[in-house]
Amino acid sequence: MSALATMSDEVLAFSTEQASRLSKLSVRQLRYWDDTEFFSPEYAPGYRHGSFSRVYSFRDVVGLFVIGLLRKRYKVPLQELRRVGAYLHRYHMTPWSSLALFVRNKTIIFREPDGSDAYVSTRPPGQMVIPIELEQIARTVREAAAQLRHRRAEQIGKVERNRLVVHNKPVLAGTRVPTSAVWNLHKAGFSTNSIITEYPRLKAEDVSAAIAFEQSRRKKKVG
Repeated sequence: MSALATMSDEVLAFSTEQASRLSKLSVRQLRYWDDTEFFSPEYAPGYRHGSFSRVYSFRDVVGLFVIGLLRKRYKVPLQELRRVGAYLHRYHMTPWSSLALFVRNKTIIFREPDGSDAYVSTRPPGQMVIPIELEQIARTVREAAAQLRHRRAEQIGKVERNRLVVHNKPVLAGTRVPTSAVWNLHKAGFSTNSIITEYPRLKAEDVSAAIAFEQSRRKKKVG
């Protein structure tokens, strides 16, 4: 994967920094868990160098959110958290609505997705358990992920570089749209409105800023 997936209807891939924000776990914690093979991102090649060598899937982030919740709020020990990671990995392709787990005295009880009355535990859940519905958590993470797309007013019409975004190419602030892409459309005869149709997150100020930036950069190269 050469770059992180764009945030369209549902974010499919996240950098370590984005996964940290969404899971409410520190970057240091995520990297430690990755290094110790407690929880590694889905898109993790053998090498560990480069901006995009560790990329978390949406289900990874939901799993991290769950583990963080159990660790911080319910003080579940590491041994139990490892079982949670194994459970989520085992049912990686199972709909969220079929998955659930329960906290009972810092012990985790898992519901088998094949039947609501089947549990992976020697003790079935009783009245003194706390349910953790993964479908609800997935919805919470999805809503938080959507907020990552929100652009602040001060980002409109600004150009920036970020080593984690499009290989450090100049982009419109708060987006993954390279200024060169806007320039190419402009040179091809696209109007501002037509460019915005191609990139709905952009504003007219963004288009003007991208064109001005590319014009200035080309003048410098000629000079």
